[in-house]
Amino acid sequence: MKKIAVIGAFALAAGCAQTPPAPSPEAKSQLAPSGTLRFAVLTSNPIIGVKDASSGEVKGTTADLGRALAAATGVPARIIDYPAVPQLMADAATNAWDVTVVAIDPARRNLVDFAPAHLAADGFLTILVPPNSSARTMADFDKPGMRVAAVKNAKVVATDNENDAFGLMRDGKAEGYAQNRFILRARAQTLPGSRLLDDAFSGLQLAFALPKNRPAAAQYVATFVEDAKKSGEIQRAIDKAGLAGEVKVAPPAQK
Repeated sequence: MKKIAVIGAFALAAGCAQTPPAPSPEAKSQLAPSGTLRFAVLTSNPIIGVKDASSGEVKGTTADLGRALAAATGVPARIIDYPAVPQLMADAATNAWDVTVVAIDPARRNLVDFAPAHLAADGFLTILVPPNSSARTMADFDKPGMRVAAVKNAKVVATDNENDAFGLMRDGKAEGYAQNRFILRARAQTLPGSRLLDDAFSGLQLAFALPKNRPAAAQYVATFVEDAKKSGEIQRAIDKAGLAGEVKVAPPAQK
C-alpha cells in the first residue's frame, strides 16, 4: 500500500547554487496538472529513496531533487511512497503520479518518457548467491537452467517486490538474486554465507520519468536535470544521502 506525505516546496532546496529557469505555462500544466507536483519515490531502493522507520518521512536523492523540481516549477510537492516498482510503473497510466525516478529500461518506454540520466554507476548490477553456491562470476549463470533475472540464458523468475525476490534465492527456488550492489550488500548481512559475484552484468543509469504524452513537461525536466548537474544540485543530493562512492552524477546529455 503506497503512503502519501505532503511537503511544501515553494522555496528552493537548501544549498542550491542557482535558480533554475521557470517552465512555460504549457510545461507547468503538463508537469503538475493538479497544481501539485506528485513525485513517486521507490523506497525499496536506497539509491532512489528510503522511508525513515520512526518518522515515516521519505528521504534520499529523489525526494530532494523532487522538491527542488517542484520549487523551480512554482508548485508544492507531494511525495508518494512506492515500496515496489511493478505497481509504480503500472500506475504511470492511471494519473496517479507526475514524475518518478527509475532505472532506464527500454521495456518501460511504452509507459514513460525518460529525461537524460542524472545518476550513474559502472558495474553496479550483479547477483547475490546463497551459501554453498559455487558460482563466482556472471559466466556461471549464463547457461540454461540457472534461475535469475537479467542474464542472457538464465531463466527469469519475476516477483512483485524485493522481499519476494530475496526469498526465492534464500529458499532455494532461484540460484541468485539480481539487484544493485548497494541493496545486495545489505541483504547479504541477513543471510550468513551469502555473497556477491565478483563481476557484474550491467552498470546503472537512473533518470526522471514522466507518463507518456507530456512533451513540454518532459523537455522542461530534461533542462532541469542538465542545470542540476552543472549547479552541483545532484552531487549535493548524493552527498546528503550518503551515497558518495556508490553512485556519481551522470555525464552531460549528448546533444
